[in-house]
Amino acid sequence: YVAAVYEHESILSPNPTALVDRQSALELMGRNLDVYEQQVVAAARQGAQIIVFPEDGIHGFNFTRSSIYPYLDFVLHSHTVKWNPCREPYLFNDTEVLQRLSCMALQNKIFLVANLGTKQPCEHTDPHCPSDGRYQFNTNVAFSDDGMLVATYRKHNLYFEYAFDTPPEPDYKLFDTPFAGKFGMFTCFDILFFEPAVNLIRQYNLKQVVYPTAWMNQLPLLSAVEFQQAFATAFNINILAANIHHPTLGMTGSGIYTPVKSFIYHNMESYGGKLIVAEIPVVTTDYKTNLENNERFRENLDHSCKTFTSAPMDDQVCFKEGQETPGRVSEKENEQLPPLFYAEMMYDNFTFVPVWGGKGELQVCANTLCCYLNYRRAVLTNELYALGVFDGLHTVHGTYYVQACALVKCGGLSFSTCGQEVTDATALIDFQLWGNMSTPYIFPLLLTSGITLDFADHMGWKNNHYFISKNRTSSGLLTAALYGRWYEKD
Repeated sequence: YVAAVYEHESILSPNPTALVDRQSALELMGRNLDVYEQQVVAAARQGAQIIVFPEDGIHGFNFTRSSIYPYLDFVLHSHTVKWNPCREPYLFNDTEVLQRLSCMALQNKIFLVANLGTKQPCEHTDPHCPSDGRYQFNTNVAFSDDGMLVATYRKHNLYFEYAFDTPPEPDYKLFDTPFAGKFGMFTCFDILFFEPAVNLIRQYNLKQVVYPTAWMNQLPLLSAVEFQQAFATAFNINILAANIHHPTLGMTGSGIYTPVKSFIYHNMESYGGKLIVAEIPVVTTDYKTNLENNERFRENLDHSCKTFTSAPMDDQVCFKEGQETPGRVSEKENEQLPPLFYAEMMYDNFTFVPVWGGKGELQVCANTLCCYLNYRRAVLTNELYALGVFDGLHTVHGTYYVQACALVKCGGLSFSTCGQEVTDATALIDFQLWGNMSTPYIFPLLLTSGITLDFADHMGWKNNHYFISKNRTSSGLLTAALYGRWYEKD
């Protein structure tokens, strides 16, 4: 099917905390909707059957609870009411934004997904009802190609969004399409949590996801395109991800992702929006079988294996007996092991070991997690790389448990620069990276120079370890990592 995502540079309110009337709010949102309309027409001309717009694209951000109020549309979050806002505009008050979106879908015969702020009055008898008598939600809406409102999703994992409420229960929202079956829907920060994103995909065995986001890039492990791709790969699904474009805030990175190919846009240099249109296959392989394979790693697989030292650089991953035990003991008594050091990466205290020389094998451990690397560099460049491990609770900008094994390019040549944000690299590295992860939810990251994506040659479970291997990256390596999320320990 042909999909489109639009990375939108929003026209923002010059003073989002100021109180304005509904008319002024509609005027500002109307200017963003004018851009949406042009893009829907352009996408439809290129044969797109569905288009996705970013989070906060219509109204912007940095509002207070009261200052966002004039920007909110009324949406009935109910399955019972069938409603076409374009054809039945007078059914509910304060639905001007929904009407315009519905008409764009109808007039261009295209499925359309957008994000807006919504309001819902509530009774004080409702224990969750805010003191001002209304809910305010960060909401995705999906319209079918005849303008029907087919799904609404209220963001569950808010990222410092004081204007919005968390819905009392996670929404599991899907809509059906004639061209690719069911699509699931969640927003931005949701992608890092079990509820509702992972649970939605598991319960409904989804193959397609629409994903509006307003993502601030954080290298080396959480750049938008890097994690969107890893998510598509990990769950064997297609993701249509639309991000906001505001380079000054570090916001860019959208794409149409399949488990094996990506069509991405990442641009921190210039301004303006970007439409991506791509034809992608409907994923058919069953994700559930993937997960069962993942779960199998808990069973004890055959450990008999030759030592890893002699392994050629292909996917013959082998594990030495007892290699899980932490320790810095070398096989040869007199061999100097590279030094351990600590550095902050992604606000977490990683344990690192430097990656020196043309080739070698390394291991580094923290808590229960040990990470191993076998690497070869054809040409030695004047760049420092390090292998890092983190196994613990991440607590800055959200709280969640991470198990990570990461090969990263450092910002400079001193150890203290490891973990810094780096965007360019020249070293081409053959590697196998593996770890004794305790969770089946592993997101394989592979990022190369200029924030471009690469794909691993092989990845998966072997002997209770998860591995990723690559013979020669397409350009200089920035990050190769296994980013594990241990949801039970959040």
